[in-house]
Amino acid sequence: MGRQSEGDFHDVLRGIRARKNPNHDSVCFHAEQCIEKYRKARLVEAGVSFPKTHDLSKILDIAAPLEPLWETWRPDLNLLTSFAIEYRYPGESATREDALRAYDICQRLRAGAREGLALRSDGK
Repeated sequence: MGRQSEGDFHDVLRGIRARKNPNHDSVCFHAEQCIEKYRKARLVEAGVSFPKTHDLSKILDIAAPLEPLWETWRPDLNLLTSFAIEYRYPGESATREDALRAYDICQRLRAGAREGLALRSDGK
């Protein structure tokens, strides 16, 4: 899952840096996917089973006994979940501000997840 998480993170980076034809919806979606996969990697590492879900709050509920400090991230996790849902389907579109917010959350939570999994901070 670490490799997949990093793939999503690099999609976020490419999207946030795009000058021509930026896709803010994609940045929001891949930010959520990156964090979802890191959270699930922590559960896998601990041998904790979990249902198929993309709701980061539900994943947090399962992970809380392992990582009680993650609770402080609940508002950010809820926002990422809403971004992934709202902007993945026709009707709504993410703004540049939404994409920057998703990017910021993704960077912070990715760093915490990598630390918790004893992975290097540079993504290698």
